[in-house]
Amino acid sequence: MNKTDMNSRLWSAKIANVVGFAILVAYVNQPILAGDLESWTQWRGPTADGVASTNAKPPLRWDKSTNVKWIASLPGVSSATPIVLGDQVFVVAAEKTSQKSPKPVFNDERAKTAPDEFFYRFLVLCIDRGTGKLNWQKTATEQVPHEGQHETNTYAAGSPTTDGERLYVSFGSRGIFCYSLKGELIWQVDLGDMRTRFGWGEAVTPVLTAELLIVNWDQEEGSFLIALDKWSGKQVWKVDRPGEVTSWNTPFATVFNGKSMVVVNGTNRVRAYDSQTGEQLWACGGQTTNAIPSPIRFENNVICTSGYRAACANAIPLDSIGDITDKGFVKWNVSKGTPYVPSPIISGTRLFFTAGNSDVLSCVDARSGKVLFDRRRLSGVGSLYSSPVVANGHIYFTGREGTTVVLRDNEKLDVVAVNPLEDAIDASPVVVDNQLFLRSWTKLYCLQE
Repeated sequence: MNKTDMNSRLWSAKIANVVGFAILVAYVNQPILAGDLESWTQWRGPTADGVASTNAKPPLRWDKSTNVKWIASLPGVSSATPIVLGDQVFVVAAEKTSQKSPKPVFNDERAKTAPDEFFYRFLVLCIDRGTGKLNWQKTATEQVPHEGQHETNTYAAGSPTTDGERLYVSFGSRGIFCYSLKGELIWQVDLGDMRTRFGWGEAVTPVLTAELLIVNWDQEEGSFLIALDKWSGKQVWKVDRPGEVTSWNTPFATVFNGKSMVVVNGTNRVRAYDSQTGEQLWACGGQTTNAIPSPIRFENNVICTSGYRAACANAIPLDSIGDITDKGFVKWNVSKGTPYVPSPIISGTRLFFTAGNSDVLSCVDARSGKVLFDRRRLSGVGSLYSSPVVANGHIYFTGREGTTVVLRDNEKLDVVAVNPLEDAIDASPVVVDNQLFLRSWTKLYCLQE
């Protein structure tokens, strides 16, 4: 590295430190973009918790012919949540081709789903936010997947993220890719092939800190967490995750007492790591198998949920040290009605979550864990994979059949609207300014009054 590059890197680091301090107020280590506070630059939004900007005023009611600004038909399929930066919407997709593999595809006898024998194009697309027209489309790679997928999963399930200057995309075993905002490939990294539970496929969504791109690689054997230099893609650190198996969860980056850390859910332990070094700071057991929901922060605690064949929600102090499992340090615990795939959401001091993947809603006080109401039916939404969002005094829950229930964020949680689209939606809603984006497996909807 020459002197000019070194000075540039040091100056970038100084800027990152200033940004990190500013984000301390918002909890997550997410860059604030000058003149653009209305973007949704990562899965779960500006503060990685599903809460939209205070200026956001998305529509409350819609259907296929009402309050639809545009609908973009997309190639292939995807269950990944899009992101929005300024006037650009970034989405990913996996498009099956007619070309078969010239070699036999390995079939893991332990897998319940067989791998596909066809090549897929793994696509990155930029959509104009105002019109829904395609700005650019790039093929990151064209490969034959080494594993199959669950019938409710896709080969493009990891959501992209951006630092405002570059776009970061994960296709998991097919590679991690960094693009310019104009679609120019800057770097790519191959982390190998995952072996997922029963061959059900992957959902690897990376997260950004000021300088690093952090990727969780939980699989059936040899799970690890890795940090890549976001400018070059080079490995900065890598740590094993002993005892962890396939989880399909996304890490949560935050800052506490001036220290940047990343919290990662898991079947064996929830673990917090120093973002700069990868050193494990603390761990806490008690989760269920397949701990998919992302952690969410409230005050000085991080709330971790899981809900496959059991139920668990723990409020864990961020200043914990070492393994605190069964040592009485967890602030509160809930053992029923917690989510399997969707992540929870907090509005004010109220924590909302759905039971398993069902339309059964519960609410607890995020400070004390006191149950405020238990297992209330969300009429009309069916089952859910997507995570809810809070915007402009309302809570949005989107079901897998494409219906979104909008609740007023008051004591009674009055139902404001039940909005059908009759389309397969597993991605989470995205709210920017007066628009709401819903990504179905094959389309992108821009909803606006």
